[in-house]
Amino acid sequence: MFANNVVGTVQPTRELARIAHEHGAAFHTDAVQAVGAMPIDVDDLGVDLLSLSGHKLYGPKGIGALYIRRGTRVAPILHGGGHERRLRSGTENVPGIVGLGAALELAVAALPTEGPRLAALRDRLTAGLLASIDDTVNLGHPTERLPGNVCVSVAYIEGESMVLQLDGKGIAVSSGSACASGSLEPSHVILGMGYRAEEAHGSVRLTLGRENTDADADYFLEVFPPIVARLREMSPLYVKR
Repeated sequence: MFANNVVGTVQPTRELARIAHEHGAAFHTDAVQAVGAMPIDVDDLGVDLLSLSGHKLYGPKGIGALYIRRGTRVAPILHGGGHERRLRSGTENVPGIVGLGAALELAVAALPTEGPRLAALRDRLTAGLLASIDDTVNLGHPTERLPGNVCVSVAYIEGESMVLQLDGKGIAVSSGSACASGSLEPSHVILGMGYRAEEAHGSVRLTLGRENTDADADYFLEVFPPIVARLREMSPLYVKR
């Protein structure tokens, strides 16, 4: 995974690809979270395969792409019509393909300005949360992370409670991984980083995009601390300082 979908940390993909090649292995990276959000050069990274998805960069849902370096052998898992150069049989989604290409062009063109803007907004939100709410931890690498990812763990309360309270204020966030939103289990990513189950359960993730503004950040920092304070008052684990 080029960049983690929960905590936003960008992995050392170039180094990992080098190690894989030293041992004679092909290297694939899931770059769904990163393509369109930060510069990616497959030649610089040295990856053999890279996957991306349209809906993560404002393209159509249900369309994606797999980059395959010339000379890398891939065996098909769907057979029949021999579409996509005999790699994936099935009628091609031409409107989706065109939409994906257009969305990618727009996203890449906006990267020089949009990337730094979102990174500044991310850092502003993270700093504001850590300063205004005690016993709050920033999850993931502080700087080597997706420009639009804010992920923190708030002690003594459940992430789901915070999600519901924020929804009432018109703010959409997630707790843990959105890909596992139907699960009550704590995020395996956060547990794998060495945090306890209760810390993983207290996680909140914000994903920033092109429509988010400084005013949105101000609003979030205004309404979220009182929500945390109210939920902590009901928590048997919290001892007020």
